[in-house]
Amino acid sequence: MIDTILDFDLFIRLGRDMVLYRSKLLPFTERTRQKLMGNNVMQLFVPVTAKGEYQRYIETNLSRIVQDPLIEEEKKAAIVYDASKALVKDVLANPNLGENIHRSQSLVSTQVSYVLSGREAFLNLMRITSFDYYTYTHSVNVCTFAIALANQLGITNSDELKTLGQGALLHDVGKSRISERILKKKSSLNNAEIEIIRKHPRWGQEILKESDIIPETAYYPVLQHHERIDGSGYPYGVAGHEIHDFGKIVAICDVFDALTTRRVYQNAMGSYPALKEMYNKGAAYDERFLREFTVLMGPDNYMSKK
Repeated sequence: MIDTILDFDLFIRLGRDMVLYRSKLLPFTERTRQKLMGNNVMQLFVPVTAKGEYQRYIETNLSRIVQDPLIEEEKKAAIVYDASKALVKDVLANPNLGENIHRSQSLVSTQVSYVLSGREAFLNLMRITSFDYYTYTHSVNVCTFAIALANQLGITNSDELKTLGQGALLHDVGKSRISERILKKKSSLNNAEIEIIRKHPRWGQEILKESDIIPETAYYPVLQHHERIDGSGYPYGVAGHEIHDFGKIVAICDVFDALTTRRVYQNAMGSYPALKEMYNKGAAYDERFLREFTVLMGPDNYMSKK
């Protein structure tokens, strides 16, 4: 970004070598950019050791990035998506660090603004959505879907959308307490392992309560994304109006993304078969919400991907 102070060194490639171009703590100005372009330098490199500083820099300037008319829309979408993935990775690695939860607030705020800036922004995010399942990519996908679905349902209050987005982004944070052996197991889970998996919504709520940073309404997507309208879900088997709208929204987005991404134990389904399977579940999902989600993901969007 122009007129910002960098907390990391910048390098350029000269032949096979990486050469220091600009030391950290120096401003990156318009004149700097023009000189680079004048010398046909289109890429700058950041040392792997400065990955954390670079990530914080992107998060701090994310709002400016998505509003910058000089940055291509597809690039903006990629930056938003990658920044969200990196944050969720940090949260899952250290969920009890309040700073990580706090960072999610600013990031989701920008993501809400970006998704609501126009349909093309949502389409750009969908085009780069990962089709391989990882907890962090899944969390970002679900957050994007949830914000867009809520808006489709008529929720336009930005604070409400941000709260939903925070809960959606962190909906699987409870899985940080589950071993990788269980999460990545290719064969069927045994009864004991299933019981452990079914605890992650409650564990997620506990983690967020302990941090005491995000609004309590954001707990609903975390606690209720596996609950079902007909009472067949978990962890509590609540039904119908006992499930908050945020829980209903994220339940749909969670299942759709899980079905349409590759897992260690299953191949990805196409969007149409996935939605058909969800409709075949009968009363498991809120009928109006699922219908609006189908409209949202229609021919101009995700449904065009096979």
